[in-house]
Amino acid sequence: MEQSQVAATPPERIRYRLTSLQRLLPVLPGFVVVVPSQTLLWLDGESSDSVIVPGLLIWGVLLPLVLITSRRFGVTLTPSAAIAHNFRRRTIPWSNVQAIQIESLLGSRTVVIYEAGGRRTRLRAPMSGFLSWDHSFEEKFHTIGRWWLDHRGPDWVPVPPPGVWWGGPPASHGNPYAPTV
Repeated sequence: MEQSQVAATPPERIRYRLTSLQRLLPVLPGFVVVVPSQTLLWLDGESSDSVIVPGLLIWGVLLPLVLITSRRFGVTLTPSAAIAHNFRRRTIPWSNVQAIQIESLLGSRTVVIYEAGGRRTRLRAPMSGFLSWDHSFEEKFHTIGRWWLDHRGPDWVPVPPPGVWWGGPPASHGNPYAPTV
């Protein structure tokens, strides 16, 4: 069987973002606390204006703000670089990347990009955790790693981690590829 030309060409870019549940998760605890407390105050006889108006203002501003802001979080893979979309957008050339690993932080697993200069960038997406589970997290991690291996270029040279003497200072910021201080 012959493959079509469209299916044979790799994509120009790949974009990973937070899932819908992961974007809604930060506002759920507030919603669980605020709505029942406002209802109890209203049932207790408080005037409805003092209870409902502030609540509507909070949720009318907070919910769209969180949803719009978190929509940008993620990573875009291009043939020349990984573009990390955190609070600030950052372009990391593939030739500068030394490693891509999974790290755990407070029960969430995230992808971290290590650079030759010692900088490490924790990506906001893809991520996976207890309540914010991403079923395709491992597949996304392997895609990012494969994309780096395929696009880092023929001139890429690994930077060996600095040797740490017994009892000496550890590598800075927990990055094994950071230069010694």
